[in-house]
Amino acid sequence: MKNFKIGGVPEHFNLPWYITLKNKEYQQEGINLRWIDYHGGTGDMCKALREGEIDMAVILTEGIIRDIVNGNPSKIVQGFIQSPLIWGIHVAENSAYQTIDHLKGTACAISRYGSGSHLMAYVNAENEGWDLEKDLNFEVIKSLEGALEELPKGNGDYFMWEKFTTKPYVDDGPFRRVGECPTPWPCFVIAVRDKVLQEDALSINTILEIINRTTAEFKDIPSIDRMISNRYQQKLEDVQQWLSLTQWSQQQLTSTEVSRVQKKLVQLELITKEVPLARILR
Repeated sequence: MKNFKIGGVPEHFNLPWYITLKNKEYQQEGINLRWIDYHGGTGDMCKALREGEIDMAVILTEGIIRDIVNGNPSKIVQGFIQSPLIWGIHVAENSAYQTIDHLKGTACAISRYGSGSHLMAYVNAENEGWDLEKDLNFEVIKSLEGALEELPKGNGDYFMWEKFTTKPYVDDGPFRRVGECPTPWPCFVIAVRDKVLQEDALSINTILEIINRTTAEFKDIPSIDRMISNRYQQKLEDVQQWLSLTQWSQQQLTSTEVSRVQKKLVQLELITKEVPLARILR
């Protein structure tokens, strides 16, 4: 049995992994794949890949591309979610801020530097025409749980996280959503450490074949909307809307998509220059 560790956020996007693991589909191919939840998100997983704590990650596209450019010895082996991620822009429900305009120059709560919540704050600021040096400030709160605790205390003024994951906290508190910011590219990819690819690319290919079979048919699973609603404590109508907007991928990113991300990261001064495609994609 070959052992692999994969990291991801404990959110509805990753339910196909839970299903395939529960069905022991990897074990049937001689692979012991262990899933590890990363509540801190992409920044946390980039660190774990660099340090060899995990072999693979289901990770935000812009976050892993930035980290690979900055020296993370990993490659993107495939896309996972083809559709954009819709980031909700949240304030505490008792906050005086009512619109995105009001947030200019305030403190954005982020899980960590290099995380999706950090990078997308730049994308949102650029969309709004803010000065990226003067109008962006950051407060590290580690995770969604950290934001739920800290934002009402005034530690950070706004927080960006996936809209449907945070919807229950908008419906019932302690968040209020003042806007949205979709990613301008496919949102999740699967990344693998270079060392693992060099040593056992065949097993990685087998893992991808298994997960791809499930994601290709995921929306057709009977009562999948109810399963997601029950497992992630979300309203059925919210799950159904999310499913209608979400498209899984079984293909590698295109050169155009990678170039779009790199150009945006350079423009936002989050990387100094673009690197060749072979540095990023397997």
